[in-house]
Amino acid sequence: MAGLTKDTPKPTEIKLHQKSRVLDISFSDGKTFQFPCEFLRVHSPSAEVCGHSPEQAVLQTGKKAVNINHVEPVGNYAIQLTFSDGHNTGLYSWDLLYNYGLNQDKMWQRYLQQIEEAGESREPQHAPTVKKSCC
Repeated sequence: MAGLTKDTPKPTEIKLHQKSRVLDISFSDGKTFQFPCEFLRVHSPSAEVCGHSPEQAVLQTGKKAVNINHVEPVGNYAIQLTFSDGHNTGLYSWDLLYNYGLNQDKMWQRYLQQIEEAGESREPQHAPTVKKSCC
């Protein structure tokens, strides 16, 4: 992906819709992207998710209900997101978010395919119910 240049569109507005779990970002070139919180969480640019090389990437599962609790600006080039599952590493730069917006459909389909191939689920995993015996 291309790096941040003077030509990279910059966000003009960032709106978090916690109820619908969507982050809307409008860019200076007029494009607006709607990112589900789950999409941003499973595609976090953090080392925890991406690893330090493509082979080290960790498939994120059980994130369907994740939300964003906090959006923090980082300088004039990125935001840091704090998710409801506690994840808060990884900087989402303007060029990264713009590229995510342009490629969101392909990235999402690839993620769904990886989940299916791994036999995993997007649904949050609940702790097993412990039944107590009376005797």
